[in-house]
Amino acid sequence: MLIARAGLSVLVLDRGREGTDTLSTHALMRAGVLQLHHWGILEPVRRKGTPLVTSTSFHYGDEEIRVQLKPRDGIDGLYAPRRTVIDQLLVEGARAAGAVFVYGVSVTQVLRDDRGRVCGVAVKDVADHATAEVHANLVIGADGVRSTIANLVGATPTRTARTTTAVVFSYFSNLPIEGYHWYYRPKVSAGAIPTNDGVCVFAAMPPQRFEEQVASNIAAGHEQVLRECDASLADAVSRATRTDPYRGFPGTLGYFRKSSGPGWALVGDAGYFKDPLTAHGMTDAFVDAEHLARAVIAGTDDAVADYERARDERSAEFFELTDQIASFEWDLPTIQGLHRRLSDEMKQEAAIVLAMHGAR
Repeated sequence: MLIARAGLSVLVLDRGREGTDTLSTHALMRAGVLQLHHWGILEPVRRKGTPLVTSTSFHYGDEEIRVQLKPRDGIDGLYAPRRTVIDQLLVEGARAAGAVFVYGVSVTQVLRDDRGRVCGVAVKDVADHATAEVHANLVIGADGVRSTIANLVGATPTRTARTTTAVVFSYFSNLPIEGYHWYYRPKVSAGAIPTNDGVCVFAAMPPQRFEEQVASNIAAGHEQVLRECDASLADAVSRATRTDPYRGFPGTLGYFRKSSGPGWALVGDAGYFKDPLTAHGMTDAFVDAEHLARAVIAGTDDAVADYERARDERSAEFFELTDQIASFEWDLPTIQGLHRRLSDEMKQEAAIVLAMHGAR
């Protein structure tokens, strides 16, 4: 969307169908909502019925710390849109700017010129297996953790996390929860995130517990972890109406990948992924997308390489803090300290976004 708005020709290839859902924590932090505001996407998000979040509650054992979110910088609070909502709004925004979308095609290889520079991709239609070549000045892999583009260009990890968490989640209607709620007790965590048409409720645990106790019955595992975190939350969820199947995520170690090279770049989870327990993935993706778009518009390989360096510098401390939180090797005073440090990082991130758009 951002590159097309600058007048460049953009072709988006997606092996899935338009409008499909995907794994997500949904929650946007202030920097992510600021991006939507500056892009002109926030008002459409509101019109889709996405709940306004005006408070965040941290539950440390039996203690609750509630943070009221004040309107500022042109936004009235936070939002956590379903991916079926936000993805489609971004597609519509990109189409309005002139980007072309082709669904149901997979990339099979990258094309290189006689200097070894990436100059396009070979693709195959998922339905009829027809093949074609597409030539481009730049190929961007925005294709997630298992990025095909990263694999084809040999983008190896430059840093890998030590720990990860496993998560089970689903969506519930008739659940009387307002604002973000995050729950922490030794070796377990949970969250309740108001989104379109209900609340996403997740239960997190070490991967070994998921594999040994939960994977065979994720519904029961979800209920048990919620009850260990907060019995009142578990009771409220038991009375609510589940609207989607349970989904399990066994955990994936976070990483930074090499994310730029001659004729190619990576963005979003394809280039940088951290454990979902800090619910920051979508905000990361939006901030990184803006920086990469500006580098692409600048039109040089050096600018794209600078995007990667700036991303790594901006994200390093957040990555380390997330790794510590995902370890579950903390007591309640320690996790509170880690969250205070995360809050400082998020304030700096929001300041970067404001400065990028000429605001203070």
